[in-house]
This record gives sequence, structure tokens and C-alpha cells, in this order.
Amino acid sequence: MKPLTIADSPAIILGLQDEIRRSEESRYDHRLHGVLLVAQGMTCPQVADLLGDAPRSVEYWVRRFEKDGLAGLVEGERPGRPGRLSPQQMAAIDQILRGSPRDVGLSVNIWDGKTLRQWIDKKYGIVLGVRQCQRLFHQLGFRLRKPRPALAHADPEVQKAHKKNFKRG
Repeated sequence: MKPLTIADSPAIILGLQDEIRRSEESRYDHRLHGVLLVAQGMTCPQVADLLGDAPRSVEYWVRRFEKDGLAGLVEGERPGRPGRLSPQQMAAIDQILRGSPRDVGLSVNIWDGKTLRQWIDKKYGIVLGVRQCQRLFHQLGFRLRKPRPALAHADPEVQKAHKKNFKRG
């Protein structure tokens, strides 16, 4: 029987590995397969090579499985830098963003990353980056809305006169 092949397999492998990493459930299943292969007699480096992971990762999976059973393979909370804003401050920001920046004394009409950064610095004395403030919008459930340019509300007669195919009387 002729073996099956997949066209452009290096790119496909990377895409499949990304898909596995995207979901918490698929990462758990991935670890289960790794531990199963070790239990069937493969070495950690062999399993790592087969699954596309580091040998050290497979060793961690096996050790956690030996120590805690299946619960050791479930992904827990990842450590990271604590947030600089408290839950109370986040709730206040959520409320402020539902109104206009003019309501809090700023001179712009719409909230954006720069405006939110300025307001948080002024109100709480916490300096965040513009990109972090943009992430806060997303985290709080807001989406980017760009203001319509003033041309959209221009006088139709003036617009018609400005077109190059307009015949002047």
C-alpha cells in the first residue's frame, strides 16, 4: 500500500502545533498522548521529537503525572506579573468608558488608547502604555470604532460641484 503524504508538510506541522496550543483542552490531550507514549516505552527525547516539544517539557509532564495523576496534566493558572489596576479601578474605568471623555474633563470626543492612558495617569497616577490601554478596551468588552470623517456630512451640492465630471452651467 502506498504511504499517504501531505503537501507542504512543514507548514502544516507548524499550523497543527499552533492549533494544539490554542485550546486548553487540546493541550491537555497533547500531554496525555505524550505520557501515554512514555508509558508504552518511548524515551522522553523520542516523544518530544515525535510531538514537536522540548524533551524537558515531556519530562515535566511525566513527573507531574507521577505525582498528581491526570490532574497533574491539567493546565493551571500561569504565573505572571500582577495587574497594576485593582478590580475597583477596573470597574471605575469600565463606567467612565461608557460616557464621553468630555464628561471627565478631557478635551476630546472619543475614547482611544492615548486618551485612556492620559486619564488613568491623571486619576490614579499609574502610567500605562498606549497598547496596554487598548488591551483594556478589549478586556472590558469594548470594540474599536473609528469616528466618521466630517466629509460624510458635507453639503451634497458642494460635493456635486467638486466632482470632476460635473458640468458647470
